[in-house]
Amino acid sequence: MTRKSARLCSKLNFDALATISLAIALLAGTANAQSDPGVQGGNRGTGAALRFVANDDNGNNPGLNAFFTSGLARFNAIDVVSGGADNGLGPRFNSNGCGTCHAQPAVGGTGAAVNPQAQFTSNGVAPNDTTPFFITPNGPTREARFPFFFNANGTANTNAPNGGVEDLFTVTGRGDAGACSLQQPPFNQARAANNIIFRIPTPTFGAGLIENLDDSTLLKNGAANANNNFGIAGTFNHNGNDGTITRFGWKAQNKSLHIFSGEAYNVEQGVSNLLFTQDRPLPEEEQQTGLPANCLNLSGGGYPEDTSNPNASPDAAVLDDVSAFSNFMRFLAPPPTSNVINGVDQSASIARGRSTFSAIGCATCHNPTVGTTQQSSFTHATSGAGSLSLSPVNAFSDIEIHHMGVGLADNVSQGGAGGDQFRTAPLWGVGQRIFLLHDGRTTNLITAINQHDSNGSEADIPTDNFQLLLPSQQQDVLNFLRSL
Repeated sequence: MTRKSARLCSKLNFDALATISLAIALLAGTANAQSDPGVQGGNRGTGAALRFVANDDNGNNPGLNAFFTSGLARFNAIDVVSGGADNGLGPRFNSNGCGTCHAQPAVGGTGAAVNPQAQFTSNGVAPNDTTPFFITPNGPTREARFPFFFNANGTANTNAPNGGVEDLFTVTGRGDAGACSLQQPPFNQARAANNIIFRIPTPTFGAGLIENLDDSTLLKNGAANANNNFGIAGTFNHNGNDGTITRFGWKAQNKSLHIFSGEAYNVEQGVSNLLFTQDRPLPEEEQQTGLPANCLNLSGGGYPEDTSNPNASPDAAVLDDVSAFSNFMRFLAPPPTSNVINGVDQSASIARGRSTFSAIGCATCHNPTVGTTQQSSFTHATSGAGSLSLSPVNAFSDIEIHHMGVGLADNVSQGGAGGDQFRTAPLWGVGQRIFLLHDGRTTNLITAINQHDSNGSEADIPTDNFQLLLPSQQQDVLNFLRSL
């Protein structure tokens, strides 16, 4: 056994210590016996409302389900530039509806198997544009960022951080966009300069529970996590205004679902709203002249394009879209688990995998339960039975940001999160996700786990511990993850 193997084995605290050296010395030929069970079927009931919301006829929350239903309908709406029922798209955008990106395995999830972005240049959504090289019909739904601004010669200026979203498409050439004429960002130049990174949509199931965790609960949980033997530290990202813990987005850069929704509506679809009240130029345009005059107020109604509707009826229709999006995500139930993997009951394997997952250090960040929610004024329940109030948040995340090393670093800072720091991705629902890691670089859980092993990564020791497991033990862990 190598010195590194001996050091890592000393970190393991489960009963299989004696077998690990045998796994290294004798079982190298079976190293590929384990496999990712793959994406599980969509029959688990993912995408439903919290039970307390769905059964609101008990009188505690009259009409609450109507707000969820209204939010769902608006989440699925397809925006146009002008002249339709849902106006405000563009002048730059990544997609034309929330549900087009958040679709797997149900509305509110992450990117689906078929990427709608791959059809935008051919189906009239972005008729004058070219499909970027990183967008493919069966690849991940993505947004792009340039970590640095460019020098005049096209190279990356590493002394000039950028990191803002570079919207993929423009409304140029659309019949509802007038004379607006814009160029797409220089994606091929960015590829040549090694100055482009990607993000995929984060799933929003159970997001209302994460939003309703008190800071004190997170801090106590963080202090408990810090007492570990795996070299894991972690910290929280914070709101620059009130200093409280932020928790949404790949780097936990957004404080609330309302802010998360408003920013996404503006950045991803180009719709100005009550939180982000102007059309958004690209980072390069923002440094110079902004958007051209013929690309402003394309919807014709002034700004913001998404507003509240005080004269509307019923009550749910009064809300602006961003508020409705927020309620939809807030009331989405956590993803259900299943002991059936690829049609076979794997209860025993899943139980072993859960224990091993914790023993090798993965649960130090991916906490099975991060805490219990505070009392919620949204659902008014006095118990955690399908409510936002006093409910366990079994997200398999600590909501902290961690250094993930050079292998996963994207050189983009957001709030207090640096270029190699990411929020511990909640693993609830991972059994039904297709594309994995922040940029969707893989569909295979084994690859995703191994990508955590790189210079500077806080997950280095747990990942090495996983690699030292017997193939059968690795399979148990993989079955456990796909059960979530």
